[in-house]
Amino acid sequence: MPNSPLSQTHWDGYPEFSLPGIVEFCRAILPPEFGGPDPEAIGSLVQKYAGFLPPPARYGLRAATCAIKLGTYGQLRSADPDVRVKALRRMQKFGAGQAIDAIKTVILLASGADKYSDDILTRSNINPYARPDSILDITPSSEWGSLSYYDAIVIGSGAGGAMAARNLSRAGLSVVIVEEGRRHSVEEFRSNHPLRRWAELYRDSGATVALGIPPVVLPIGRGVGGTTLVNSGTCYRPPTKVMLRWRDESGLDLANPDDLNPFLDDVWETLKIGPVDLNIMGNNGLTALRGAGELKWANAPLNRNAPGCGGCCQCAIGCPRNAKYGVHLNALPDACENGAKILTNARVVRIATEGGRATGVIALRENGTHLEIRAPIVVVACGATETPPLLRRSHLGHHPRLGKNLALHPAIGISGRFDEEITPWKGVLQSASVEEFHDSDGILIEATSTPPGMGSMVLPGIGKDLLNEISQANMLCTLGAMIGDDGNGSVIGSRNSIVTYNLKNHDGKRLVKAIWAMGKVLLAAGASEVLTGIPSHPVVRTVEELENATKSANYKSLHVAAFHPTGTCAAGSDPQKHPVDPSGSLRGVIGVWVADASIIPSCPEVNPQVSIMALAQSVAGKIIEASS
Repeated sequence: MPNSPLSQTHWDGYPEFSLPGIVEFCRAILPPEFGGPDPEAIGSLVQKYAGFLPPPARYGLRAATCAIKLGTYGQLRSADPDVRVKALRRMQKFGAGQAIDAIKTVILLASGADKYSDDILTRSNINPYARPDSILDITPSSEWGSLSYYDAIVIGSGAGGAMAARNLSRAGLSVVIVEEGRRHSVEEFRSNHPLRRWAELYRDSGATVALGIPPVVLPIGRGVGGTTLVNSGTCYRPPTKVMLRWRDESGLDLANPDDLNPFLDDVWETLKIGPVDLNIMGNNGLTALRGAGELKWANAPLNRNAPGCGGCCQCAIGCPRNAKYGVHLNALPDACENGAKILTNARVVRIATEGGRATGVIALRENGTHLEIRAPIVVVACGATETPPLLRRSHLGHHPRLGKNLALHPAIGISGRFDEEITPWKGVLQSASVEEFHDSDGILIEATSTPPGMGSMVLPGIGKDLLNEISQANMLCTLGAMIGDDGNGSVIGSRNSIVTYNLKNHDGKRLVKAIWAMGKVLLAAGASEVLTGIPSHPVVRTVEELENATKSANYKSLHVAAFHPTGTCAAGSDPQKHPVDPSGSLRGVIGVWVADASIIPSCPEVNPQVSIMALAQSVAGKIIEASS
């Protein structure tokens, strides 16, 4: 396809990062001879995206392209597309499969986003705002003084931090919210190239990975509003059995249902949560409901915090109408109305203490200079992957379980091919649930898509075969499933987070069972074939073939993602197991509290935003009690 003008706009100030051989890779993976995009244009876009990546990912991508380019002995420059494909397949056989997959993923992300960029932005602007950007009291760190004083500092403006700040400011405390990222406006979501939106809205530009077998892709939002800017909007109350487990097994009294339910009710009202309207759901969700209905499996439209949603399927790159009601549109403006300030573009490098008490924080501006904010109360709400490193940098990370107990709620996705057009990206991004195996096996199935074109990286093959798959993507129905896992991962490091995670055998087997269950739904709905994601059986056409594929599947070879990290600073009653006490206070220091997903003792088994926000309110209540 010709180079879209959008490839050359809205990237000012972001130089390309050189990836030798990337154009040859684009030509091999998406051959223009068979209708692939202009390799020069996509190569340029990939290098623009690489410029956003953190140094390890950026240089790792360069090392992969260089190594494979050398290993193919110049054959990627061949005029014959078959020679190029054979060269890559030979490298896959010799152990370079993961490196090739990584390069392929970035190329497909860039080419898919660019191919649909005009459509994405047209649909972004076809309807007016559901609501304008909220009025927030925001000061960038470049304009913030070197020393300031408050009653309370909240580090992080996502689900937990926003609600903690709201309740503390409502109680009359002077509050400052310190956010590492910046504010993103709805107008940017209506005008910026979709790949730039992806690169700017996620920590590490979406390249965060939990290292292990298999590696787990772990996208985490960054900006005013945190991950609520980019999540699906799916909302669940924590199951009663989960709250009781947190209370009875971990001693987390905050999770007692009688005490937590009023906060859950408040969150439900704050977010204006309601079920997806079937009129905007789209064929992807409707097909999932039909398949589950044929099997007589429990199913329903999902509940979402998206009043006024128009079904543009762009939740993951910022809602272009402010229909998805993230905390930047409710809890944060409420906090600011009650006097809270938001400091942006400031990375907290250390929590300051004196005599065993919190005295404030030291933060780093973008220009490398430091600022200090003093307060006797510090609420840490950086998220499960960032809270442990901050505590270590602050010399508050001595607890042996800090950074341990990481649960990810691992997810797997598959697709079914239909004879009629599904076009999964027309409708709500995450729209319907199948809960037949939720209580019994901890498997939660959700009909889920990606923004237009940005899901093509999961399609199998390279070369002509891959282009054929892409050309039929509108005939696919896409499902995802998450499993309630054991806390088997860790976050190590202090300057930067290094996430490690190895699926336990029984969790891996449940991921395979999830593929079986989703395949059954798709076949029952009328799919002619199912793309399983299982390397040994990538395509099945019958239930019998599905049974055989999943019986022999090795979970270690699956492509796994996760979106709900929890548990790395678990709260509970046992001083040996829980770095945080049952009230949310960090053990060993006075005045430091934790109010994010890291305090959740075990996998919540559902999308956790509502749980995080309710627990943060409960922690804020304990802070107010302690300071009165």
